[in-house]
Amino acid sequence: MSAILTIADAAKRIAAKELSPVELAKTHLDRIKRLDPQLNAFLLVTEERALADAKAAEARQMAGTLRGKLDGVPIAHKDIYNTAGIRTTAHSKLLEHNVPTRDAHTVKKWADAGTVMLGKLATHEFAFGGPSFDLPWPPARNPWNRDHFTAGSSSGTGAAVAAGLILGGTGSDTGGSIRGPAALCGIAGIKPTYGLSSRAGILPLAFSLDHAGPMAWTAEDCALLLQAMAGYDPEDPASANRPVPDFTAGIGKGVKGLRIGVVRHFFETDHRASDATRAGIDAAMDFFRKEGAEVRDITLSPAAEYHAVGYLLMVTEAFTLHAPWMRERFMDYGELFRDRVALAATVSGPDIIQATRRRRMLCQEMATAMENLDIIVSASQPGEAPRIAGLPKWANMEKPSFTMPCNVTGFPAISICTGYGEGGLPVSMQLSGKPFTEPMLFGAAHAYESAMPWRAKRPAMAD
Repeated sequence: MSAILTIADAAKRIAAKELSPVELAKTHLDRIKRLDPQLNAFLLVTEERALADAKAAEARQMAGTLRGKLDGVPIAHKDIYNTAGIRTTAHSKLLEHNVPTRDAHTVKKWADAGTVMLGKLATHEFAFGGPSFDLPWPPARNPWNRDHFTAGSSSGTGAAVAAGLILGGTGSDTGGSIRGPAALCGIAGIKPTYGLSSRAGILPLAFSLDHAGPMAWTAEDCALLLQAMAGYDPEDPASANRPVPDFTAGIGKGVKGLRIGVVRHFFETDHRASDATRAGIDAAMDFFRKEGAEVRDITLSPAAEYHAVGYLLMVTEAFTLHAPWMRERFMDYGELFRDRVALAATVSGPDIIQATRRRRMLCQEMATAMENLDIIVSASQPGEAPRIAGLPKWANMEKPSFTMPCNVTGFPAISICTGYGEGGLPVSMQLSGKPFTEPMLFGAAHAYESAMPWRAKRPAMAD
């Protein structure tokens, strides 16, 4: 097992006074100094803040007043999460010197839980255009092979968690921006149910599709992070006003009796995934069957329909937000972002109405499909991480996304590693559930992770 701790392990050791939060923070700051020049996962390292946070956590540790399982845990935030007094850029020239005066709601919640903030993480420009090489900072690289892509847009978080620079971090997901980097970087990442985590203080991309969620090495760690992230916030008009459950309630309960539907046509016909990806999903379904779950194939509308609806709404909502800046500072955007988003200027009102109408139908379709199911399984990404150089500008339009259906519907979905493909690069699967069934999803993901050897292997550079 790698020497890098999980959040769950670090929490136990901190609670037992076997691990110093200050020493843990220093270890991770040293790793960042040593490894991040090769990865570009961080846009800003906040060493002074990190050490202050760690000293405060250690004082609580010594006094026996720890705030919970995240107290003293090293994390970092995707650079679209506002941090009071600390630069927040969205990885864009337009906000190169932007310093917010307030923390995002979730940033404050994590700080109140005692987390140790190590800095701000690379993203795709405004959480959409990437990988871009014409921005003030370079794109993050995949620690399994630095010539390869991380996916986006939570690219820095995916790379930093996989390389052990942080134990967990924030991501956002509008069309797959948590689950994509989780998949290609071989970690766990969950897009919670729409409205479960506040987006107040997070720079938006598309209001009706944006989700905030955590990324970490394991599903259990994601559950611990989400525990301190979820909850009602009146400043987010989409926030769900409902009690926050115990997200670890399903951990250790196994999958016996769960009903699992595999949308096989998504990754075998609609957008054929790599051999390693399909083999990983098949083996995972064999495991679930042996553990007592009921597994069967199901059919939904083609993945292209979900993708078309989600993509059209995403770019038009993004254009609505950015049009004023685009009129004044069009060339200050990176080429990928400005060209992809400006395309929405050609979308008509009837196009939006039809997409919205079709979205309601697809939401109903998925809800009906899940009436007699607990989990829907698909791929997270089509295969192993491609090379970062030479990716086509319109790559995100060429074939349908596996992640977009859960943005269109708002259903929760988690990506977890299912092994390795070409050149040792990770492959993955996606588990989605009914709204607000995150504890069950975490339990199923944890049961699989605990039975497999994947969590014991880190990228070579991280060992």
